[in-house]
Amino acid sequence: MKNECIKNKEKTYKTRNQGITLIALVITIIVLLILAGVTIASITGENGILRESTKRSRKK
Repeated sequence: MKNECIKNKEKTYKTRNQGITLIALVITIIVLLILAGVTIASITGENGILRESTKRSRKK
């Protein structure tokens, strides 16, 4: 009886561990996408890095 309880707990732990890993992966991907969006917006936006560098290079 004790061995069966231990096996059930191990199965439950393994299942939860895989679920947490999947959730962590999804959250990581979402965070990376947000960071990529912010970076692209800051580079190509109306006052982005590319436009500012173009303006400054034309002034010289």
